[in-house]
Amino acid sequence: MKQPTLKLILFLLIFSFPARLIAQSDKKLRVLVLSDIEADPDDSQSLVRFLTYANQWDIDGIIATTSIHQKKRVAPETIYKIVTAYGNVQPNLLKHEKGYPTAETLKTKIKKGLPLYGMEGVGEGHDSEGSDWIIKALDKADDRPLWMPVWGGTNTLAQALWKIQKTRTPAQAEKLYRKLRVYTISDQDDSGPWIRKTFPTIFYICSPGYTYGQATWLGMTMAADGANNEVVSNSWLAKNIQQGHGPLGAAYPDVAYGMEGDTPAFLGLIANGLNEPEHPDFGGWGGRYTFYTPALSTLPDRFARPNWPVTEAETRPLWTNAIDSVYSTVEKKGSRSIQATIWRWREEVQHDFAARIDWTTKPYAAANHPPVPMLAHSVRLTVKSGELFHLNADGTYDPDGDSMSYLWFQYPEAGTYPGVVSFRPYAANLYDLPVTAPVVSSPQTIHFILKVTDKGTPALTRYKRVIVTVVPN
Repeated sequence: MKQPTLKLILFLLIFSFPARLIAQSDKKLRVLVLSDIEADPDDSQSLVRFLTYANQWDIDGIIATTSIHQKKRVAPETIYKIVTAYGNVQPNLLKHEKGYPTAETLKTKIKKGLPLYGMEGVGEGHDSEGSDWIIKALDKADDRPLWMPVWGGTNTLAQALWKIQKTRTPAQAEKLYRKLRVYTISDQDDSGPWIRKTFPTIFYICSPGYTYGQATWLGMTMAADGANNEVVSNSWLAKNIQQGHGPLGAAYPDVAYGMEGDTPAFLGLIANGLNEPEHPDFGGWGGRYTFYTPALSTLPDRFARPNWPVTEAETRPLWTNAIDSVYSTVEKKGSRSIQATIWRWREEVQHDFAARIDWTTKPYAAANHPPVPMLAHSVRLTVKSGELFHLNADGTYDPDGDSMSYLWFQYPEAGTYPGVVSFRPYAANLYDLPVTAPVVSSPQTIHFILKVTDKGTPALTRYKRVIVTVVPN
């Protein structure tokens, strides 16, 4: 048999098999968090949520840092307290899903940066256990990227990068830079802009600059037309997270300024069938971002502070703010904003957290668990202009035996096709959806999302993304 023919057969076998028969990678993401915990209660809130997903990742560290809001203090002791609360419920979490690390293991990875602000803590003589720990994590004989959700300032990371630059050959250093996947919640010190300018090849997600008002992450908690604003209210949090949900729920503090503004930095790393961490432009629970060089914002901002880190115009492209248009079937109107890329998933995100807090105290049979969407075809399809094809979720199941609702929808902003595909019939409650491909003059991608929601309490949602490439006849 000729080699090209063999390659063609292998290609057809891989891409024509039903998705449920294709082996999926079970490699966990590596995650290392930087947090200005105690600057605001929201870092503690985010850490409680983060730990309920601790089985999904290989957690390489949780490092206490400074920020514009807390310039001379780091608070690793608060991380220890919350991890201790997690340790009290970790055995019960294991009844629901495997892989939750022990609190003792996590405590060995709690470190601290210097109690100095921004670039004051970067340079000769400014190494810390936190910056050394970052270098150690990057040096591991592990080819997986190191995802770094940054909830405060970045100067501990900046110091690690400064030392790598000074002590490694350019080739050695570049290999480490390319392992990094950084998501910062805006710029909370002046080292973030320095990192982006000095290390232009580092993968970086951020709403940059000295303002918060033009930031994507506000979609986590801000009131918005079309969003479910009730599920981020104090009353909802008290009922579903804090009260009567064991020691980890009790460790979730009340909201001061805003609920969990830092959480979007890791929401996109949760394995839910929608998130594609290496593709921020695909959109997911942590928002949607496109790769470009943003202009320095000159808009007035009620969140701005006189001593905010002043930034110059960006010198390089990064993954940053993008706009989604979301239509509310409840309010019968649309909303278009950068924050909509996050709040559009708010109800599913909050229900998922509530379910996991339930897991900390309830036996398996008394709690809800997410459905498992399946596809009767590949996650990537190629069709011709005007061709009728089917999106099919045959084989989808719920581990608790709950009834499920199906919704297929197009995510227009995630694809290259500029129009909206018309479904006939409407896509609600159909596991098998006939679709007529639009007519195109050049190859275009269309992202279709399968949303499966069970009827348990709280109702839980999982997804499948199908990317269809439409080619001209």
